[in-house]
Amino acid sequence: MITGELKSQVDKIWEAFWTGGISNPLSVIEQFTYLLFIRRLDERQLLEEKKANTVGIPIQNIIFTPSQKELRWSSFKNKDPESMFEVFTKPVIEDMTVFDHMKQVGDAAGVFAEFMSKATFIIATPRLLDQVVQLIDKINMNDRDTKGDLYEYMLSKTATAGTNGQFRTPRHIIKMMVDMTQPKKDDVICDPSTGTAGFLVAAGEYFRDNHQDLFLDKSFRDHFNNEMFNGVEIDDTMIRIGAMNLQLHGIENPNLIKNDALSESAGDIRNQYSLILANPPFKGSLDYDAVENSILKMVKSKKTELLFLGLMLRMMKTGGRAAVIVPDGVLFGSSKAHKQIRQELIEKHKLDAVISMPSGVFKPYAGVSTAVLFFTKTGTGGTDKVWFYDMKADGYSLDDKRNEIKENDIPDLLNRYHNLANESERARTEKSFLVPFDEIKDNDWDLSLNRYKEIIYEEIEYAAPSVIIKDIESLDQERNQALAALKEMLG
Repeated sequence: MITGELKSQVDKIWEAFWTGGISNPLSVIEQFTYLLFIRRLDERQLLEEKKANTVGIPIQNIIFTPSQKELRWSSFKNKDPESMFEVFTKPVIEDMTVFDHMKQVGDAAGVFAEFMSKATFIIATPRLLDQVVQLIDKINMNDRDTKGDLYEYMLSKTATAGTNGQFRTPRHIIKMMVDMTQPKKDDVICDPSTGTAGFLVAAGEYFRDNHQDLFLDKSFRDHFNNEMFNGVEIDDTMIRIGAMNLQLHGIENPNLIKNDALSESAGDIRNQYSLILANPPFKGSLDYDAVENSILKMVKSKKTELLFLGLMLRMMKTGGRAAVIVPDGVLFGSSKAHKQIRQELIEKHKLDAVISMPSGVFKPYAGVSTAVLFFTKTGTGGTDKVWFYDMKADGYSLDDKRNEIKENDIPDLLNRYHNLANESERARTEKSFLVPFDEIKDNDWDLSLNRYKEIIYEEIEYAAPSVIIKDIESLDQERNQALAALKEMLG
């Protein structure tokens, strides 16, 4: 849990960037991430040196050679601002700056280093660099929880910064989806539109919160650190931020692919993942020739939200599960492609649940109505009944402020979903209910909640018009009497 002190430290760093001329939220996050990485490189080297001294052997993973001492955080943080700025901007040590070294460090620094080739240093003044370095240096980052909380809080600040926050899925919604799917110890998890890696981080935290005992098993630890977490992301900045987020949460070697998951160049990834968690981009449109051909065979569309569903089915192993956020239009769209992908999910695989979410979930930067689809890849059908839930509240106000409130359907939703045997008798007037396959088929594969939910209209009895008129006349008489009394008082 993030402390007030840690929040205050991050707020000061954020404010320093803004007053120093870097106001774009993603640029702030990116420059902060680079400096955090540079500090972690030195901490890794210090750990390696300590191990080597204790055991009496040479350092195994050399990040800094002896001649590169001045490029280390522990060295330059003590310099005056001008001298510190020089080691970042002038290649005087082995024709290399601190930033150059960070970009060339290689495998010894983990997955984040793989995506540094296009990184750009934009801190323009010695004063700003010194200010931010000193602030970061004061943060205690000795444990995984603190590091993870620090970065999550930094990322959360982009949600209040306008349209730049569009990539960020609310963390309580991500946690709800993870808690519904209940990741298994042998799962291979993927997010094909990784962004800041919120889904992958939440899946990792699920094991730490619920299955801490598994980490005593070496085979599980190896799987967790090297194979369990996978992502595809097209944006250079996002994949670096996602990689850092995973590393700070104790996932050192996730498998991240820098590419467009829908494109031909992404490769033909098939039958690899047992769990997909995602919030793919909405409102996008691609030309047919830009999309991998096998996806188009499943859903002939240019809409990214439909194409991603086809992609996920292709990527999943048989028996694999998926939890995916989609815009409401996917549920009831009348185009051939909309119906095609819904029929594919329901008839050829197993559609487990449709969660209708309130339209304010993505405010302040989007008011779009969304839903979450839960499905299992079978290739042979299996949809018997689909569970619908009408979420009206998610624990936060549904306006632009998104303040925390008492009303929250998520605990009830989780309880009902994990006890589906008790759902069969629920009426269509309740928050949740089951709808049989045949009924959905007869409705042209429509998955909109309002198609199946029943609304009870209560009859309201009004007084007869003559009674209402008498009441109005009586009120009018009282008003006239009060007015006359007031006039007399003032007269």
